[in-house]
Amino acid sequence: MSGTLNKVMLIGHLGDEVKMHYFDDKNCVGRFPLATNETYTNKQTNERVSNTEWHNIVVRNKGAEICEKYLTKGDKVYIEGRIKTRKWTDDKGMERYSTEIQCTDFTFLTNKNEQNQDSAQQQRTEPSASKPSSVNEPIEDDGDDLPF
Repeated sequence: MSGTLNKVMLIGHLGDEVKMHYFDDKNCVGRFPLATNETYTNKQTNERVSNTEWHNIVVRNKGAEICEKYLTKGDKVYIEGRIKTRKWTDDKGMERYSTEIQCTDFTFLTNKNEQNQDSAQQQRTEPSASKPSSVNEPIEDDGDDLPF
């Protein structure tokens, strides 16, 4: 194989809200931390050990605006992208490095409708309260026998 590959796939939870930075030419960048967890049992002590790895996610333009609008701290999300290390100089003149995940694709894994319905059901005090009507009305049947 003569080519190279720089591809990252992560499933994790947002550690904070999406922070947006807008540029003069209508471009923007969204940044947020993503936590992934590794859990295993230590064979010597039989203890359950959990390690959290934090990833700096960077998403650009329309994708950043979508993330800002729909993602909140704690949401589960699938991120696909590539690793990028940036070199910069801090206030004291020291060279610093920052490793980020440049997001090229994402999928929201937290279902907001289920969360909203669960919280609404928990807030009800009357046991005979009727179930809220569904927002997604069924589409008229047009006679297709498609399996999807």
